[in-house]
Amino acid sequence: MTSTDARDTELAAQYEAYPYPERDPREETKRLLIGSPSHLREIDYWVFGARRSRSQPLRALVAGCGTGDGAIMLATQMARSNRPGEVVCVDRSEHALKIAKSRAEARNLSNISFIQGSLTDPETLPGQFDYIDCCGVLHHLPAPLETLKVLEQALLPGGGMGLMVYAPYGRTGVYMIQEALEHLTPFSESPSTRLDIAKRVMRTLPATAWLRQNGNFGDHLTGGDAGLYDLLLNPRDRAYTIGAFLDLLTEAGLEPSCLMEPARYDPALFLPDPKLRARVENLSWREKAEVAESLTGNMATHVAYVVRNGSRPMPPDCCDPTTVPVMREIPGDELAKQILPNSTLPFAFGTLTVPVPLPTQARSILPLIDGARTVGDIAAIMQERGLSERKFFTVWAELFSRLESLNRVLLLPPL
Repeated sequence: MTSTDARDTELAAQYEAYPYPERDPREETKRLLIGSPSHLREIDYWVFGARRSRSQPLRALVAGCGTGDGAIMLATQMARSNRPGEVVCVDRSEHALKIAKSRAEARNLSNISFIQGSLTDPETLPGQFDYIDCCGVLHHLPAPLETLKVLEQALLPGGGMGLMVYAPYGRTGVYMIQEALEHLTPFSESPSTRLDIAKRVMRTLPATAWLRQNGNFGDHLTGGDAGLYDLLLNPRDRAYTIGAFLDLLTEAGLEPSCLMEPARYDPALFLPDPKLRARVENLSWREKAEVAESLTGNMATHVAYVVRNGSRPMPPDCCDPTTVPVMREIPGDELAKQILPNSTLPFAFGTLTVPVPLPTQARSILPLIDGARTVGDIAAIMQERGLSERKFFTVWAELFSRLESLNRVLLLPPL
């Protein structure tokens, strides 16, 4: 059943006037935008536990594709790796879909299709899917839970989703400006008028405005008209603490298989005091995540891969000699160069950089991860270099655990 209201009508007008994010199809020849969710290697690992054959067709839905960032990334990665399947994009904005289509055409993608329709109407969805992307959408809808339940029903058995919602603390300052602009330029005015007023406010924004102090996002600075409008003039913009987000998932019959990045939600990583770490260890997984969000204060979004309750996948044992580790994106030799002499990896969780301790052998092991060698192959090479097999597997278990929690090293599914 369709769920809408006056604010939803204004939202539709916004994305028709200023499709988001602002993209030029001509840029597709120069770069591929990479992110989470919906990176193919992440889907393989965090949704399917690296157990779903790569030869099995993947039917994916991008629910609310906008101008196509996630859809173009996934379809391109599937095409480059000769993965069978299709990416179906749904959005109600004709203007946004036109841009997404042009981007797909610029890349000669034949595994992607587009449907104009509203997610608030269940009849829009064409069948069921192995994977559903709903990134940056739920927090704008009149009834997020209702829509999430519709998407859950559209999952095939064993399937999962990639979600992103806004988080409140890392967006400090945004809602203050939104409130002011709602008075200065109400939703009843045209999008072009509202944008003009917002630009005038930003040109003379007081130095004390919290938005000026917040470096966790930059849409109002580098995102063009669409970015400024989406951040400060959006007629409906909810933000979820991690607790509220987990509650939303539970109500929809879902549970997270991964919060991105997993280590970001572990406060022990940035609380070096032994007494504090001991207390952290006594907390539940949810409490740890809540403490991490509250203490860091810089989480502007929550990204999660989710599955149906009780169906979280169990990846293979990372120490099984037949498993194949793979770098998520940064090549192993490049990541190894980032390791400091004290064997710590400076890792940026948004605007917070934390030193992550790694085994001293990490610099030698990482360049060997090429997506083809098995763990057993790597162990044999390291044994030739003087590291015993027993010692290697002790080191590897620690190294994989750390880098998996940073979403940097994953496992490859079978062919």
